[in-house]
Amino acid sequence: MTRLWDKGAPLDERVLVYTAGEDYALDERLVPYDARASIAHAEMLCAQKLLSAEDLAAIKAGLQALVAEHARGEWKIELADEDGQTALEKRLTARIGPAGGRVHLGRSRNDQVLTAVRLYLRDAVEQLVAGAAGVAEALERLAVREGHVVLPGYTHMQQAMPSSVALWARGFASEVHDDAQAMRLVHRRLTRSPLGSAAGYGSPGLPIDRHATQKALGFAEVQEPVTAVQLSRGKAEAHLLFEVALLMQDLGRFAADVLLFYTQEFAFVALPDEFTTGSSIMPQKRNPDVFELVRGRTATAHGCLAEALGIFAKLPSGYQRDLQLLKFPLFRGIDLALATTQILVPAIDAMKFRPENIELDPSIHAAEQANALVVREGIPFREAYRRVGAALRAGKADGVK
Repeated sequence: MTRLWDKGAPLDERVLVYTAGEDYALDERLVPYDARASIAHAEMLCAQKLLSAEDLAAIKAGLQALVAEHARGEWKIELADEDGQTALEKRLTARIGPAGGRVHLGRSRNDQVLTAVRLYLRDAVEQLVAGAAGVAEALERLAVREGHVVLPGYTHMQQAMPSSVALWARGFASEVHDDAQAMRLVHRRLTRSPLGSAAGYGSPGLPIDRHATQKALGFAEVQEPVTAVQLSRGKAEAHLLFEVALLMQDLGRFAADVLLFYTQEFAFVALPDEFTTGSSIMPQKRNPDVFELVRGRTATAHGCLAEALGIFAKLPSGYQRDLQLLKFPLFRGIDLALATTQILVPAIDAMKFRPENIELDPSIHAAEQANALVVREGIPFREAYRRVGAALRAGKADGVK
């Protein structure tokens, strides 16, 4: 097997296994993006008289066919390929001949893979935004459907002030909407084209037109200088994982409330059998596993962010192979958030509150009573606070009239 960097010397198979790791499998999702960037690069080479029109036509047709076949499951990236870039170029050359080897002129795998990742992330961000928006909309539907149900509002895990399903659900909906808006800020780092920066120092002696590929791929600008490209790696990835962690924290806190409300002691909420699981030993049990795993996977989101930050934290300038390892936490964090938002929408739509089990302690109106005294008698709030507190301690459940 000939790899893009092969110079004739044999490679110890153990080195391939260790260095490729899971990267070849992770690259599966990048195939259409890598092909798209390769076509744009080939078009630029043709426009710059570095590639013939005949070769360009063969490259475009070959890559488009390979992407379609990959989507149909007719081929996969193999360990022997090492990565997706080698897999595509190898198959393209086998299909169209020497023209397949001409597409790599003026670029490196370093800018090639980063371009594909940024194209992929542009789509992934929008999918995450849509997923978060879907959860927020489900929470809004819950607020409309059962918003009239009174809930105790808690501070320090004690009943504090009156609330409602509407207030509770809309509070989470607002924060999840905020998470979705914040994710779009990641686009700032995804709008700069790295293509043509090659291994980090450009392509000396070649009339590469980086602006042409930037425009063809929908980037807002070319990333300059070329030495900044490798220094920027990991930043967009970590930024997105940070926003994913915040989203998962909000969803985890929502899940924690649902789990508390679902306990037999509270019994505020009912979950249908299709969204709970059973016990292998206790016939009576229905377990809220979905919400437990949403809560638990917040830790996974934190781990993905910490792993990504640690990979590039103290690297010297220029490309280092460590950067390959960013894909695993990045893709894992994205997949985790997408799966969580997708399962939560139907789970929220299936929730029903049980108002007959919800009791508010009479003292929960104490702050309202103190405010009423201030309005009615014009006394300082602190005096009203003391009077209401004294009345409650004296056993007057209704406080001060």
